[in-house]
Amino acid sequence: MGATKEKKAEYFLRLKQYVQDFKSVFVVGIDNVSSQQMHEVRKALRGEAVVVMGKNTMIRRALRNFVNEFPDYEKLMPYIRGNVGFIFTNGDLKHIKEVVLANQVAAPARPGAIAPCDVYVPAGNTGMEPGKTSFFQALGVPTKIARGTIEITSDVKILDKDQKVGPSEAQLLNMLKISPFTFAMSVIEVYDDGDIFPSSLLDITDDELVADFTEAVSNITKISLASGYPTVSAVSTHIINAYQDIVNLSLGSDYTFEGTEELKDRLEHPEKYAAAAPAPSEEKKEDQEEEKKDEDEEEEEDSDEDMGMGLFD
Repeated sequence: MGATKEKKAEYFLRLKQYVQDFKSVFVVGIDNVSSQQMHEVRKALRGEAVVVMGKNTMIRRALRNFVNEFPDYEKLMPYIRGNVGFIFTNGDLKHIKEVVLANQVAAPARPGAIAPCDVYVPAGNTGMEPGKTSFFQALGVPTKIARGTIEITSDVKILDKDQKVGPSEAQLLNMLKISPFTFAMSVIEVYDDGDIFPSSLLDITDDELVADFTEAVSNITKISLASGYPTVSAVSTHIINAYQDIVNLSLGSDYTFEGTEELKDRLEHPEKYAAAAPAPSEEKKEDQEEEKKDEDEEEEEDSDEDMGMGLFD
């Protein structure tokens, strides 16, 4: 039985109030999500976000009623299809996404379902009687009889991601008490203050952003220096290069300025600065003396060897 006119009007008013109060909206997929899971998500987000569900036709009609007042929300229209809902929030988007995806429930494989991931049957003893060996053989699962029971000899993949689950695969997994799937809300798209983008952007870390920005600035600087086109990022390099050219010009001519006075004086009168050089430390002196001692011993050995050879020449 459909909603009454009063219920629809109340729903429209509530949805409009959320649009006014919240700047961000998650469009979430709810395929295979139970009502208990929905309740757990609502409870986890209490005080931070509001979960709204409804028929797609009703949601579209509600949005169209106030799209003139909030034109940016028309961007959500293409995503209102299938089993979807809304989560309105003013909180941290990354945190809200983590809470939504954290509520997962293990589920058995059912015939006709689409596998969301690859499914493997692990090696090990099944505890089943030998009479069911043919069932495993039909699915290509290698087995042997050990201690009167069927043992799977190696891990076997029986379902590929996005493959439809057949009756035999579902029966085998249920016999082995394997629940290979986990179901949870999926974040389809994110609307934030007029912009709409995929939820994968929320997984980008600050370190990744800084690294990408640094690399971009470095590339711009290189292009600027190679082409001679001035940019803000290359200004410091241009200044340093120009200063180095001026210093080289000063050292190669009679022109002197404050930055090269001492440098030119050092080149012309090195003896003045020899006394100012730091004296070697005691440890360094010991190392030098040890090295000199080793060299003297090597010279003496070489001399003895030469003398010995001379006696027999």
